[in-house]
Amino acid sequence: MKVKVIQTHDGEGQFPTFDEGTKVKITGDECVEFSHWFPCEIEGHQTYVPESFISEGLLVREYNPTELVQSVGDLLVVNEIVNAWLIATNESGQMGWIPAEAVESLWGR
Repeated sequence: MKVKVIQTHDGEGQFPTFDEGTKVKITGDECVEFSHWFPCEIEGHQTYVPESFISEGLLVREYNPTELVQSVGDLLVVNEIVNAWLIATNESGQMGWIPAEAVESLWGR
């Protein structure tokens, strides 16, 4: 699915990709703004993780929490939707997260 960015998104920095089985330490309560997301620490990095990506304190799949830095009008291809966030690829080939509320669908256009 193709989408257009309607709200600038700055992201929270670059992160490495963490392998399936990597230990995740939940550091707080579920995010109020985005349900099923939790603040955590992974290999010394402070970030957030979707609940469905962890089981018994371990990642159940490969995970990179890097968010895309995008401006209004940028075009993205959505790879996956996870709890109100998209894993998307931009026109430069970079893949990362962006909140679904920051984009609009180009389906049917």
